[in-house]
Amino acid sequence: MFWVLFLLTAWAGALLSCARLLRAASDGAEPAPGGATAHHYDELNLYEAAYLAGGPRRVAELTLLSMERQRRLLLTHTGWATVLDPVGRDPLERSVLGAFGPDGQSPVESVRTAAAGDEAVRALADRLGAAGLAVPEDARAGISAGVDAVRGASALTVALAAASFAVPTGGTTPTLVLCWFALPLILTLGCLGIARFESHPYSSWASPAGQRLLTALDRERGRSEPLAAIAVRGVRAVGDPDLRAAMSCGNRGTVPRQRGY
Repeated sequence: MFWVLFLLTAWAGALLSCARLLRAASDGAEPAPGGATAHHYDELNLYEAAYLAGGPRRVAELTLLSMERQRRLLLTHTGWATVLDPVGRDPLERSVLGAFGPDGQSPVESVRTAAAGDEAVRALADRLGAAGLAVPEDARAGISAGVDAVRGASALTVALAAASFAVPTGGTTPTLVLCWFALPLILTLGCLGIARFESHPYSSWASPAGQRLLTALDRERGRSEPLAAIAVRGVRAVGDPDLRAAMSCGNRGTVPRQRGY
């Protein structure tokens, strides 16, 4: 009956990992201490909406595309960006401009990565967290670790079920053994499914209060304002295929020819 020990191990892993994920999700849903309890979507600027919808990377993307629309940056389908106006009008624009090389040209991905890690984005995140609109970093890390733990427990259950056939089953039929192991597997897979279903429609960066604001912003301004749509839905909301290609390229690319508009 060694397979019973395997089964108990599978149950222990399933129960502990699911409990860890549920606790992390509960902590992430709690409002920040001292955060405001009522907000209106008009109180969000687009940088804040971008952070809530997609985190630091989305903020950098929105800044790049906003400057491109103002003809202050040139983004090419080859994945390179060129500075046309070297004066930043806010801290986030200055963080983007500071990521360029001395010749004013850099791969879009390099600029995006550097700008996403800038102090200006961290200050934006802190402000949203203090307002109760963004999920704190430690809570996001806890949820991610919880999901990884449940996935690991699912894999462990499958491995233990397979290993149970290598030991004596005491007359128990293989079908019955599999049925017993199916129970903890159903628990872990169900927990992952619920976590995915209950996850925020945009991302895990926003708290429930922040999600409500994003939903309202998308409904009221997402169709009429291109930058609002980009803030909420990301690069897939960009209508120009060349710009989508520019934002989709990695660090490697061909240095673009200069072209005008």
